Amino acid sequence: MLSTIRRNGPLAKAEIARRTGLSIQTSAVIVRSLEQEGLLKRGEPVRGRIGQPSVPMGLAPDGAFFFGLKIGRRSADIVLLNFIGDVLDSAHLVYDYPRLDDMMAFVLPAIAGMRATVPQERLAGLGIAIPFRIWDWARIAGAPAGRMDEWRTRDIRAELEASLGLPVYLQNDASAACGAELAFGKGQRPQDFLHFFIGYFIGGGLVLDNRLYTGRSGNAAALGSLPIAQADGSYRQLADTASLCLLERAMALAGQSSECLWGPPDDWVVEASLLEPWLDETCRSLAVAIIASCCVVDVGTVLIDGWLPGNVRAEIVARTAAILDRTDAPGIEKPEIAEGTIGPNGRSLGAASLPLSDRYLVDLNAVLVAG
Repeated sequence: MLSTIRRNGPLAKAEIARRTGLSIQTSAVIVRSLEQEGLLKRGEPVRGRIGQPSVPMGLAPDGAFFFGLKIGRRSADIVLLNFIGDVLDSAHLVYDYPRLDDMMAFVLPAIAGMRATVPQERLAGLGIAIPFRIWDWARIAGAPAGRMDEWRTRDIRAELEASLGLPVYLQNDASAACGAELAFGKGQRPQDFLHFFIGYFIGGGLVLDNRLYTGRSGNAAALGSLPIAQADGSYRQLADTASLCLLERAMALAGQSSECLWGPPDDWVVEASLLEPWLDETCRSLAVAIIASCCVVDVGTVLIDGWLPGNVRAEIVARTAAILDRTDAPGIEKPEIAEGTIGPNGRSLGAASLPLSDRYLVDLNAVLVAG
């Protein structure tokens, strides 16, 4: 019932019964119970019809609270969300590469300050969105040899759970960004879609029948690993042709600071002479990756999001759609290309959706790791 209301917005009791397949009497009992638990609240009566006015029931914003932690190659974010997905507080950390001790020193005081502002009994847990096998990217992230091996031998989920006294969940960061679209996405959302999130490395996620599909190992739809043909006949992975690390590298070679890339995206300061070539290669690679993906998974929509300014995201979507439109792709039906609706905070909001999904929603088929 909570999943139905989250997906469709406030609903009258009779409509809740119809959509869930429950009897009106059973639905009324459950609604009353959820209202008493503080998870649902009454809206304004809708008048103008014969009989008693209907009273829509919606999610109560202070029904529960969730923390989300995104750990990336260049930055980390913590968000505190309420039950309807509003960001109540946040913290941001930029670094040259992620060190586990520094991460703990950032997370623990930040969460301590945020949790003091909400009822403790309403805290549902912390979700972590992190690149799986993050230590494999040490060289590309510029970390000294062996300095990221601690991520291989220590369990940040278990350490945070012991320190915070809250349930802690963990998921691949790109899957988490896709999960944020599923849990908090705005507007009419398709039942099936591919999701690309452009960060330091590009990653992907897959939703089938309104469920996040993460596969056997939790790393399904690893779209960043797709091979992309180059002009010389060689192949490179999508992560090597459509990621922000390439723009960072171009800025460094031009003698320009790339720190703006890892702060708030609206503060980007990137010269057109550097941004344009990156956009061209990113969009060309995305079009190739989309066609290859749709040969395997027949989805009608592809959403593109990322740690990007809104105008850059819109340009990527427009250029990719144009390339796809003029590309010959016999045997498949080309999908619609659209912007994601979450934006730069997709991974941290997706992390926060993990305890939300586990505690209060119908199973979204996500691979959750909890103590």
